[in-house]
Amino acid sequence: MTTFEIDPGRLFIGGQWREAADGARTEVVDPSRGAVVTTVAEAGAADVDAAVRAARAAFDAGTWSGTSGRERGRVLLRVAELIRAEADEIARLESLDVGKPITLAHAVDVTNAANDYEYFASLAFSLDGATRDTPMSALAYTKRGPMGVVAAITPFNFPLILAGSKIAPALAAGNTVVHKPADETPLSALYMAGLFQRAGVPDGVVNVVTGAGPVAGEALLRHPGVDKIAFTGSTAVGRHAASVAGEHLKPVTMELGGNAAHLVFEDADLERAVGAVIKGFVFNTGQFCMGGPRLLVARPVYGTLLNILAEAVPGVPVGDPRQAETVVGPMAGEKHLRKVEEYVELARKEGARIVCGGERLDLDGGYYYKPTVIADLANDSRVVQEEIFGPVLTVQPFDDEDEAVALANSTPYGLASGVQTGNLARAHRVADRLQAGIVWVNDWAMLDPAVPFGGVKDSGFGREYGPEALHGYTRVKSVVVSLD
Repeated sequence: MTTFEIDPGRLFIGGQWREAADGARTEVVDPSRGAVVTTVAEAGAADVDAAVRAARAAFDAGTWSGTSGRERGRVLLRVAELIRAEADEIARLESLDVGKPITLAHAVDVTNAANDYEYFASLAFSLDGATRDTPMSALAYTKRGPMGVVAAITPFNFPLILAGSKIAPALAAGNTVVHKPADETPLSALYMAGLFQRAGVPDGVVNVVTGAGPVAGEALLRHPGVDKIAFTGSTAVGRHAASVAGEHLKPVTMELGGNAAHLVFEDADLERAVGAVIKGFVFNTGQFCMGGPRLLVARPVYGTLLNILAEAVPGVPVGDPRQAETVVGPMAGEKHLRKVEEYVELARKEGARIVCGGERLDLDGGYYYKPTVIADLANDSRVVQEEIFGPVLTVQPFDDEDEAVALANSTPYGLASGVQTGNLARAHRVADRLQAGIVWVNDWAMLDPAVPFGGVKDSGFGREYGPEALHGYTRVKSVVVSLD
C-alpha cells in the first residue's frame, strides 16, 4: 500500500498532512495512458503562508539549524538509506507520474537521489570557515551559517532528482525548506515528505505544497518569509522568478532551459559517438534540459553518421514505461506532445528532411512521439535555435573547428555541451571555448553529486551539486577580533 492510498495527496505543513484551505484538488494523469490516477491538494496563498510560517518557526526554534553539521549529516544518511530501501515504490511512482521507463527510474532517478543525500551528508560533516591573514593586529576568521527558509521550486521532468539537488544541500547547511513541485508531477515529493519525517527530520523543516505555479508558486516567490529561492524550470518562468527575487533582494539559484550542441569530429570513434548521441536526445523522452538535441558533425563523416542514425534510432525501444525493456516512454503530458508536433511541422514547412520518426505513436491513449532526426535546416531556424524539449535531434554539418564552436555557441542557451573526438588536445581546446556550464567528452550525461552543474546565458546562474551548491545555501559571516 502506498502513501497515496493511505493519505491521498494532502499538503505536508509543519509535520502534518492537511487539505488545502479552500478544499481545492487537482488531477494527476498517467501520461502512458492519458488517464487520471489520483488527485492532490491544490494549495493557495493561505496554504503557502502556513508552510512558510511553519518553516520559519522551525528555523527560529533551532531544532535543525541549531544542531551540529554532523547530526544533520547523520539524518541525511538515513534519508539516503530509506530511499534505497524503498527504491521499488519510489521508482514506480516516478514512472507513473512522469512516464519514465521503470528501468531508468530505478537506475538513474532513485540512485541519484540517494547519492544526493549521501553526498551532502558528507559535506555537512565538514562545513567550516577559514582564518584570514591580514596586516591588522587581529584574528580574522569566517563562519558559514544557514540562510533561513529556502523556497525550492522544481519542474516536471526529474521531480525526485531536482528536488534532491536543492533540498539536500539546503538541509545540510541547516536551512528549512518549502518545496513546490510541478503541478503535473507531485507524487514523489509527497512520498519524500513522509520519508523525511521517518528519517528524523524535525517537523516544519521540510514542507510540501502542491498546486499551480501561477498561484502557489507565485505566492512562494513573493512571500516575505522566504530567504532564498532555488528554481529549476523554463527560461521564461525563470526570468519572472528572478525579477520577483530582485524586487525583494533575495538570493536565487536558477537552472533554466537548454539546447545543447553535441560536436562530432572526423577523428571520433563513430560507434561510441552514436551511442552517446542517441542517449543525449532520447533520454527521458528528450525532456532533459541537459539533453543534446543539436548534433554538429564534421562534413567528412556527416553522411555516414546520418545513415547510421537512420538505421539505429527506429530500433530504440519505445513503449509502456512499466516494461523493463522500454527506453523511451511517453511525453509527460499532452501539451508537451503538441509542442513537439508543432516544431516538427515547422521543420517540414522550412523544407527540412525528416530522416526518421516525425509522428506520434498511437499506444494505449498515451502521449508518445517517435524519436525523430531532422536534417537540412538552416542554423537560424527556430527548430534549431529554440528548446523543443522532446525526442527530436537536428543535424548540421561543419567544416572546421572554428565553425563547430561558432555553431555550438550560436543559441541563447548555455547549460551543457558535448565533444566527440579522439584528439586529446582538441577535446580540451574545444571544451574551453564552448559556452556551457558543463562539457562532456566522448559520452553524454555523466553526472555525479560531486560535479557542479548549471548554466550561462539564458540557461541561468548559480550551481547545483558539488561544494559550490552547499555554499549557495549559506551566508558567510566575518569575525575580526582585536589582539591589541
